Amino acid sequence: MKLFLALLLSLAAVHVQANDADLRRAFEARFPGAKVVSVAKTPLPGVYEIVADGNQLAYVDEKAEFLLMGEIIDLNSRRNLTREKVDELTRIRFDSLPMQNAIKFVKGDGKRQLAVFSDVDCPFCKKLEPELAKLDNVTIYMFPYPIAGLHPEAGQRSKQIWCSKDRAQAWLDLMLKGKQPGKAADCKNPVDSNVELGQKLGISGTPTLVFANGKRVPGYIQADRIEALLKDSGK
Repeated sequence: MKLFLALLLSLAAVHVQANDADLRRAFEARFPGAKVVSVAKTPLPGVYEIVADGNQLAYVDEKAEFLLMGEIIDLNSRRNLTREKVDELTRIRFDSLPMQNAIKFVKGDGKRQLAVFSDVDCPFCKKLEPELAKLDNVTIYMFPYPIAGLHPEAGQRSKQIWCSKDRAQAWLDLMLKGKQPGKAADCKNPVDSNVELGQKLGISGTPTLVFANGKRVPGYIQADRIEALLKDSGK
């Protein structure tokens, strides 16, 4: 903390308005191969926000000689400005998702909406399923999203589930009971398309939850947290 404060004070003391183009060049020179998408001032004097390709977020001084690691929090409003920016950068247009490529679960009145990218062989995806089962009045769109590098058989199992007479039940049987799908993967299915979509969206791990307001949440979370996010999403 002392080093952080000292750096901020030194930046404030020598603060000169940075030129966006110069800062872009300086940052890209420091990190060969990086492509700066945007440069913006932060509320901290002399500290700038850099967004690089791949939605990479960094904070630097006006010459890109110092790199700040961590989050910026406005102590007056208690807002986490870094987290808000990350949410903005990773937001997914919910209505752009090809829901026809997902297994649909309707619970209660189904008014609220949630999309989940899930790998059938992912331990944390299986851990998430009992939490999803606790939800009510929600429509869940489950996108089979096998990550071949980690689970080489997940793609085949996902296709078998899709080709089952009752996809939703076949999914639950595998994820909650460990019952393997018996149907051959011989029907037209969207599994490979889901993988392409997820890669385009930058989904690198499972599970990944996408809420109706576009907020993306990677990893396992409990039902009460999902409920709060559903409420915040407004749908």
